[in-house]
Amino acid sequence: MSHTRSTVHWIHAHPQGASFNARLFRDGVEALSRDHDVEVTDLYAQGFDPVLGARDLGLPQGRDGNLVDLMGEAFASGQVPGDVVEEQRKLAAAALVVLQFPLWWYGPPAILKGWFDRVLTNGFAYGPTDPETGLPLRYGEGPLAGRRALVIVTAGEDDRSIGDRGISGDIDSLLFPLTHGTLWYTGIEPLDLHVVHDADGLTTEAIDRESDRLLARLAGVDAERPSSPYRRLRDGDYRGTRALRADLLPGRTDLGIHRVG
Repeated sequence: MSHTRSTVHWIHAHPQGASFNARLFRDGVEALSRDHDVEVTDLYAQGFDPVLGARDLGLPQGRDGNLVDLMGEAFASGQVPGDVVEEQRKLAAAALVVLQFPLWWYGPPAILKGWFDRVLTNGFAYGPTDPETGLPLRYGEGPLAGRRALVIVTAGEDDRSIGDRGISGDIDSLLFPLTHGTLWYTGIEPLDLHVVHDADGLTTEAIDRESDRLLARLAGVDAERPSSPYRRLRDGDYRGTRALRADLLPGRTDLGIHRVG
């Protein structure tokens, strides 16, 4: 029986080729490549320019207008820069997106944020409206719907300081702008985070264990679904407003209210 190989787009954001992150990157890509077609974006290695600028806004450069509208026009008219076109091609082909990075100042490195700024453009990652409901196709729908994402993050802190009551805030809330505001917004369903704690002080044996732990997760990733998925905009939980309905989880204001279950 033939087996259809799905495509994975692995996006890696760490500047050092001999780092722990680089080890996880190499091991993970090698493992997935046995049963998947893996396309790689190694942001630092390929010198990706993260700065959104005039070249991203179409011709003539320097014209006035709303930034989102200009980017949408550039995409529709085929004026997107070549490096962005290539990244959009890889992302569009993928069933699974892997985002791997170290936690710097409680968020992803700037180069990855710039990748989002330039690649997730109007018309490619968002923009359409549902003709039946009039709602924008966002938060669970949209041009990138049907894809899943695994976020792999290495953190220098332990699981207490970025835990539920940690002084630094819990890791799910720290990365809410990524998992909900970027991925889920464009229709990509984020799986549960894969977090490596105390990453700066791991022994050789601990590094091997963390590699094995990641490979074990990747072995079952095709069948994986998030343990507590985000609510979809279209399902009525935000009916009449962009705030969660008052009858749902009354009194709570934490970011967890946007998850089902």
